[in-house]
Amino acid sequence: MNTRYRITRSPQGDQVEKGMSLEECKIFFAQQADFVHAEEYSSRSGETVMKIKGEFFMWQLGEVQIPFRYFDGDVYVSVSHEVIYHRMLEVAEGLHAQCIEG
Repeated sequence: MNTRYRITRSPQGDQVEKGMSLEECKIFFAQQADFVHAEEYSSRSGETVMKIKGEFFMWQLGEVQIPFRYFDGDVYVSVSHEVIYHRMLEVAEGLHAQCIEG
């Protein structure tokens, strides 16, 4: 089962932090050897191919690519395996952000 997470800097309590900019995320992910930036994500299910335009940072995990999607100051990722969860936590730490389920 997949669980969606949001990597965010949303304010908590008295803490006020700015959201992540796309440029900041591009710089961070460019420094990660296992990520590639893409402006479109393609998903195949049988004979059907769905293409989604956006800002994606594709994590290469063996022969599989896991999309981390930037949208409106946050980064979203769908976690289906423990190794993805751990990489997500590393990304959040590197971006000085937190992970929120949902």
